[in-house]
Amino acid sequence: MATTAVPLTSNASRPTSAEVVIQAAGLTKIFKDFWGRPKARAVDQVDFEVRRGEVFGLLGPNGSGKSTTIKMLLGLLYPTKGQISVFGASPRDVKTKARIGYLPEESYLYKYLTPGETLDFFGNLFSLDAAERRQRIEQLIEMVGLNQARTRTVGEFSKGMQRRIGLAQALINDPDLVILDEPTAGLDPIGCREIKDLIRALARRGKTVILSSHLLADVEDVCDRVVIYYGGRIQAQGTLKELLATPDEVRITAPVLSRETTERVLAILRAEVGDTVRLENPTQNLENYFLGVVERARAQAQTSGATSGNQVAAFIRGSAEKGSGQDQGVLDRLTKPTATAATAATPADSVATAAPTVDTSKLAALTRSEEPATAPAPTPETQKAVDLSQANEKLSGLLGGKKP
Repeated sequence: MATTAVPLTSNASRPTSAEVVIQAAGLTKIFKDFWGRPKARAVDQVDFEVRRGEVFGLLGPNGSGKSTTIKMLLGLLYPTKGQISVFGASPRDVKTKARIGYLPEESYLYKYLTPGETLDFFGNLFSLDAAERRQRIEQLIEMVGLNQARTRTVGEFSKGMQRRIGLAQALINDPDLVILDEPTAGLDPIGCREIKDLIRALARRGKTVILSSHLLADVEDVCDRVVIYYGGRIQAQGTLKELLATPDEVRITAPVLSRETTERVLAILRAEVGDTVRLENPTQNLENYFLGVVERARAQAQTSGATSGNQVAAFIRGSAEKGSGQDQGVLDRLTKPTATAATAATPADSVATAAPTVDTSKLAALTRSEEPATAPAPTPETQKAVDLSQANEKLSGLLGGKKP
């Protein structure tokens, strides 16, 4: 999943098929209490269709009905009213389910399995033969960037790493319909861009992608059409170009112009529409700028974190091997001329700089080895000789003789 800081492919440049993959008509879901009384109308009279090769966005605030719609698409919930079909059949059909890949909002994975074991488990659910399963597992682990974490269990993963393995399990069966619920949650900017590139690649292969996300910038980058829910109803739907266009404004883009040309153009425009004309430089979005910075850093064989770590380690090693940093700082300060000394050595009307003076007495005091203030500690041999001498003196005193 290589990342480059280039704009994503325009949605308008990729035509979608006329084949309808998902069709919902009058879709309604009412949750009831224990007594069968209506408690919440989660989805209310929803109509939409999704075509083959399309990236379709489900948008809306929390509790607006997006997750309920997804669960009905998966056959996990029955509609109270209306109809919904996937590939022309019921979502509860087993053959239909075999063509769907699903990444839930939370990654419900077995925490004691490694990435390979996790994908092997899900591959077995789709009855993939062993050889094909191994091949897909290798490709998916490499794709989602978990090649260096093969031996770790999923329970040790961060949220972003769990999202990556969750995405891999959603693709193990090579699905024709991929449903992604908050796929970029917990991922860093590079991981987010990789997910978006993957979504576009799936769409180019003719896969249909349903994307539910609160990150509207991600939706804008990859979705062909969107629906916006509120209160269980669709409040707006259509292509992004239709929904986001501002018909009462026009943007003119040109290369950098000379000052005279710019003033003439502004004068013409202001004579036509008044002082509402604004002149500003176009800007790129933060994601493209961030990825460009990272890409340039990689080209110089430098990676984030490693350079910083080397600097810290070198600083610590320098302190341990060369003495305290404070001593080195004192030495630097002693060899650097002070403002007072420079002023005294240089006449006021002169521009020459006085040569640095060195306090040799202080420098010598720092560089010469000082004599120990106390006697050195006795070695075991010296201590033994002292003890023997003292014993001989005591023995001579007792015997009344001379010391040996």
